[in-house]
Amino acid sequence: VQLVESGGGLVQPGGSLRLSCAASGFTFSSYDMKWYRQAPGKERELVAAISTAGGGTNYADSVKGRFTISRDNAKRTVYLQMNSLKPEDTAVYYCNAWGFTSYWGQGTQVTVSS
Repeated sequence: VQLVESGGGLVQPGGSLRLSCAASGFTFSSYDMKWYRQAPGKERELVAAISTAGGGTNYADSVKGRFTISRDNAKRTVYLQMNSLKPEDTAVYYCNAWGFTSYWGQGTQVTVSS
């Protein structure tokens, strides 16, 4: 089982990034997919979630209207489009598969700074 995140990096405030998480080794389409983040010295928090077929999504209040989660079951990939980024969005972002069991990726660093 693997979840491999990519797309993180350094971006200026107001900028955009698109994170991807490629899955393998399990039935991707049977799992809800989630993005979490963890900033230094803080607990890991749920950022966004999407249901198995993509029909249901929810977001943390802090990212509503700025972030969009989506998935492509044919490509076994979940995405997080992040717009209007703020310094407080700086964190390591983790992909999570939630279903019969739970799988985690290794994380990708997002730094928002001028």
